[in-house]
Amino acid sequence: MSHEHASDPSGHPSTETFWNEHYGQREQIWSGRPNAVLVDEVSALAPGRALDVGCGEGADAIWLAGRGWQVTGVDVSGVALDRARAAAEAAGVSGSVTWQQQDLGSGFPTGEFELVSAQFLHSPVELPRPEILRAAAAAVAPGGRLLIVGHSGLPSWVGHDQPDVHFVTPEEVLASLALDPASWRTISCEARTRAVVDPHGEHATLDDGVVLVERLGAAENPRAGAGQGEQQSGAAA
Repeated sequence: MSHEHASDPSGHPSTETFWNEHYGQREQIWSGRPNAVLVDEVSALAPGRALDVGCGEGADAIWLAGRGWQVTGVDVSGVALDRARAAAEAAGVSGSVTWQQQDLGSGFPTGEFELVSAQFLHSPVELPRPEILRAAAAAVAPGGRLLIVGHSGLPSWVGHDQPDVHFVTPEEVLASLALDPASWRTISCEARTRAVVDPHGEHATLDDGVVLVERLGAAENPRAGAGQGEQQSGAAA
């Protein structure tokens, strides 16, 4: 049996290899429950087309499908996606979810979506996160929303005397998207603290950085309206 790994020129394992090995450590890595911020922010929305960026074992995508969304879940790990397919089948929503294996550092799913969700898109191996999140924003349909959630600080059970650890702030994430303010509305850009249980079973907290933005529809976007008017005037002339 070969133990050689696909690797980049630096000699590090490829992104796919790293995450397949990560998921292969246990039969299930994540809890199987949807992320809390996603539930809080999306429960009241009318369903449409959704893209789950870095979907992992599929809990968020399956929750969305159960609420009537047509979901595309994309991840680099085939191991994770196999589990996601099985979980969707068990939940009775496999007909509402399309799974795509893709390295987001080299490509992005096509299409437009009323919701694009990127939950904890972090990686110990190289990941062009700002570029991926800008591609995620470009995939949002007019009137749709982009929800980005990431770690905003060390867990409460970890010592905070680690000056070399920098967590990107929600404000930095929002700025990196370089959104046109005439075409987007910021709904939320903040750090939120949530209660969790630490590895020792004690009550603890985690800080999440949350960015939620909405692409304006034509009726709300004065620039889009002006463009339509100019085209109509030109056609009439």
